[in-house]
Amino acid sequence: MSIVLTLPGGAVLSCRAVVFDLDGVLVDSMPAIVRQLREWASARGLEPDRVVELSHGRGNLDLVRLVAPGLDAEREARLLADREAGDVEGITARPGARAALDAVPPSARAIVTSGNDRVARARLRVAGLPVPEVLVTADDVRKSKPDPEGYLAAAAELGVAPRDCVVFEDAPAGVAAARSGGMRVVGVLGTVSELDAEYTVPDLAAVAVKLCPDPGTPVPGAGLRGGQGE
Repeated sequence: MSIVLTLPGGAVLSCRAVVFDLDGVLVDSMPAIVRQLREWASARGLEPDRVVELSHGRGNLDLVRLVAPGLDAEREARLLADREAGDVEGITARPGARAALDAVPPSARAIVTSGNDRVARARLRVAGLPVPEVLVTADDVRKSKPDPEGYLAAAAELGVAPRDCVVFEDAPAGVAAARSGGMRVVGVLGTVSELDAEYTVPDLAAVAVKLCPDPGTPVPGAGLRGGQGE
């Protein structure tokens, strides 16, 4: 079974699996993320705007190491994760998120996020979105985006080659991760105004999803014409 994605402007991508980033693609969690990062940064004497800017697409552990190398990165990352998991106020599904997830067979979809498992599940729950069979979080990888490890792990769990995946990403680090993993990338605008991706969409509501059987695959009802009794 092939998945055919039609983008604004008529571009058509055919693939065997669709992999979604979470924050900024499936859920609108930026208000909560910014709120927690700004409070954390201010309490540690860091510049809140810089911390927020550098956070896009990065896991908390890598972010702390980057902006505050003198702190205990693992301890601070755990503190941030605890705060994020408990702060779901205002988090909603992004336009088209539920429809896109429902349109892709469960065995052919995955989510790869730089957040940890507890945070990801909390945000999916409050947004009313299903937890996929393949969910790759910061708890499952050694290196976060822009390293491709998470996306390659998702492809392996789905049983498809990276070249047969299309990734939806909203952050430069995520776009770089998917691209370096050999996957095609569609940028979702909103978190940032520009992305270095071949294709961009405003949100998933702009994407049409269609399933097509592979050549030679029997199609139920093939050869029949008209309705019953004709």
